[in-house]
Amino acid sequence: MTEKEAIVLNLPKSELGGVQTPRIHSKLNDLPSKGQDMIDLATELGINLMEWQRFVCIHGHKVREDGRWAHSELGLIMARQQGKSTLMMLRILTGMFVWGEGLQLASAHRLTTSLETFRQIVSLIEMNPKLEKEVKKIRWQHGAEEIELFGNRRFVVKAANNAARGLSKPETIHLDELREYKDEDAWSSMRYSMMAAKNPQVWIYSSAGDQHSIILNKLRERALSASAGSDDPIGWFEWSAEPDAPITLPSGDINWSAFAQANPSLGITIHPDNLKAVINDPPDIVRTEVLAQWVDTINSAIDAQKWELCKTDPIPLDPEKPTWFGLDLSPDRKFGALTATQKLPGEKFNLVLLHTWSNDYSINDLAVANDIAPYVRKYNVQTVAYSKRTAQAIASRLVPAGIPITDMDGAIYAESCDRWLGAINSHRLQHGGQEELTQQTLSAAKLPFGDGSWIIGRRASRVAVCAAVASALASYFATQPETEVDIQIA
Repeated sequence: MTEKEAIVLNLPKSELGGVQTPRIHSKLNDLPSKGQDMIDLATELGINLMEWQRFVCIHGHKVREDGRWAHSELGLIMARQQGKSTLMMLRILTGMFVWGEGLQLASAHRLTTSLETFRQIVSLIEMNPKLEKEVKKIRWQHGAEEIELFGNRRFVVKAANNAARGLSKPETIHLDELREYKDEDAWSSMRYSMMAAKNPQVWIYSSAGDQHSIILNKLRERALSASAGSDDPIGWFEWSAEPDAPITLPSGDINWSAFAQANPSLGITIHPDNLKAVINDPPDIVRTEVLAQWVDTINSAIDAQKWELCKTDPIPLDPEKPTWFGLDLSPDRKFGALTATQKLPGEKFNLVLLHTWSNDYSINDLAVANDIAPYVRKYNVQTVAYSKRTAQAIASRLVPAGIPITDMDGAIYAESCDRWLGAINSHRLQHGGQEELTQQTLSAAKLPFGDGSWIIGRRASRVAVCAAVASALASYFATQPETEVDIQIA
């Protein structure tokens, strides 16, 4: 299922080379391939294909006896800047000018990505008189760019949110940046628009994603199963480092063998020094962008290993001890969370997720306030920390009941986030491993705030992280020194 090529690590950096065969790929077969047409067109256009690109051309375009594609869905996964876009452009051009496909559609999470591909395709056509004479019209309409050839052959760029609207029976669809697709809507609208196509094929292109890359993850699960022997026609070509491969070795040297697995263009179009220059960037970004490894959340505020080190057997809250609550709602008001902290002996403190709320439309403020009241009666609550941005309506209902509240917006929110992170990194925070708390904590994305500070980005996190925000708010009070003198100087 997998194939590794030897990498000689003691050569000068200029001689380092990327692995040309994908670490994970669908089962290979002896069916005939139309991929040579792509290779021939590349030669005609002056595009010097790398060995890995030729591999994908051949094995991605195998044809069954009835003339239909052996793989109707295909995935190409690898690190950034390896040549995925070049391969996509070549596939589009071959479909238009060689195979006579009626309609091809390209879309990406960011429209600018698709537009850049469109511009490069137009440039290649304009530099080749043989291709240019087949062009009937080129339309530059923002979000619906189109190349129309004589013979009713078209290539159209569409924005991801309405890619399939107004178009029927596309024969080939190209989806770039698939890791950014967080729900089924765009994928479904495009995939099912091909039901009446004679011989459809969907290509997806991406670097590695995180737990929220819903569509990419589902396709990858199918691909892993197919590569292990299941009867699934999906085609998959993944250049990625082993999941547990470190960025650097114990010696401190860069882990070149791992980088070579995810960067087939290493030593060809990618200079080793360019990879070495990024290894000190945030680890989750290096892993997804350069090693093509899956992570919990891209640009996560919390390191998963450090969070795991804070895990203990669940510690029940003491009704007599001073207790601080944190309350937060998601920006769309569909999710909410209540957390509690209590100090432990020494400098440590206990964090517990007490309650979560969810509603498909909007959380009921009164119901949430009523749910909080029993916890306030049970524990020695000093305050309920909240944000006016998300929970003001609930906090307003707590005041008449005599429940103390504290608004934590602005600079104090940034300080709360920093104290929370510091407590996790130093293992002063203790938690019982609650699944929902862990998931939201590891999904929290970090955003800069002011001059050197940071906050948990509620919207930037892409999923609800109210439990993480509430934890940070409650942690602010649990990390307060018990006396005005926190540091002693002998």
